Amino acid sequence: MLFSNPFKTRLPCGEEFLPGRKTPIWNGTPHAVLRTPTAPPFPAEYSKIILGLGCFWGAERLFWQLDGVFSTAVGYAGGVTPNPTYEEVCSGQTGHTEVVLLVYNPAVIALESILSVFWEEHDPTQGFRQGNDIGTQYRSAIFYEDVADADRITRSASAYEEALIESGFGRITTEIGLLDEFFYAEEYHQQYLHKVPNGYCGLKGTGIACSTAKLSTSPKSLKMQEEA
Repeated sequence: MLFSNPFKTRLPCGEEFLPGRKTPIWNGTPHAVLRTPTAPPFPAEYSKIILGLGCFWGAERLFWQLDGVFSTAVGYAGGVTPNPTYEEVCSGQTGHTEVVLLVYNPAVIALESILSVFWEEHDPTQGFRQGNDIGTQYRSAIFYEDVADADRITRSASAYEEALIESGFGRITTEIGLLDEFFYAEEYHQQYLHKVPNGYCGLKGTGIACSTAKLSTSPKSLKMQEEA
């Protein structure tokens, strides 16, 4: 048997889910880089999207550098267990995947531009893994709160899947759906690669460009923002 833990390759069901807890494990403090709130309330004119593309450390750093992004935070979504710990998520028995919450100004950066970065910076065809990171908690995912975003996300996924297939890749396995609930991860995971600049980053794209839309803004040179 390749994996002794069956939840590396399948989601749990029924009584296999861990019970979790009623109390959040982190209530949010200001963003270590942007100095903006990481928990609601957010400005009413801003939008939110929750993205999973493997280990959330590198993913969060990728998005906080985009012009128009107001705030980011890492956490867990897509599963059943309430307020899980990192260790519980890694067990595979919560059903959650590691995700990044993005709060952005749609007047500065369009959802399509954010999705272009999302698609290009990971491999959305790998199922329950991203590269060497194996498990259901690393699956690709997009969760939205505004139902008006559903069609835009679906069209983006279809266009990128077509480009991937033309280049010899398989179909997209990205989970796309309405957000049930986002649970914040522990404080030490928040803006981790700002606090630990040489820490692990597992991001690796396919090399296939996303043609759904041109980026309306570019990353701020996508350079690491180190502590002053």
